[in-house]
Amino acid sequence: MKAKTGEDRKLLELLEPVAEGLGLEIVRLRMMGGTQRRRLQIMAERPSDHEIDVEQCAALSRAVSEVLDASDPIAGEYMLEVSSPGIDRPLTRLADFQTFAGLEARLETDRLVEGRKRFKGRLAGIEDEDILIDLDGEDETALIPFAWLAEAKLVLNDELMKLGAAKRPAENLTEED
Repeated sequence: MKAKTGEDRKLLELLEPVAEGLGLEIVRLRMMGGTQRRRLQIMAERPSDHEIDVEQCAALSRAVSEVLDASDPIAGEYMLEVSSPGIDRPLTRLADFQTFAGLEARLETDRLVEGRKRFKGRLAGIEDEDILIDLDGEDETALIPFAWLAEAKLVLNDELMKLGAAKRPAENLTEED
């Protein structure tokens, strides 16, 4: 789910080593837009703490631009956008569902699971290649095959906002020390 289309997967294959060389991991890569000016969106983070700062975004943008200029894999004009995944981040790797267990998420599958494609609830971790989610209003934990996911992201709610706010003062303390 890091990449959606064939074009996205080829770009990810080309650019993932660039990010890794900077100590970053690409969370998601998407080529967006139609035939006019397209946008290459890259969300990245440090694997150690799931954060990225402005300087690292700029460094990744410069490094990616050099590789794209040299290999020219994108036809026509495009705009490059490098950012953090944000607080209501997409969940694109199986490990994300373990890392963010306990938080509320929305999942969408590419096929019906128990008669539906959309799910909302608290992440309960992973089991083998399946995602565990305690669905809103239901007593049982659902098992959703990771391979069947089309989209998944954390839900922006008060709990997530408080977690983000609590993290900021801790970051400021370590930067000042």
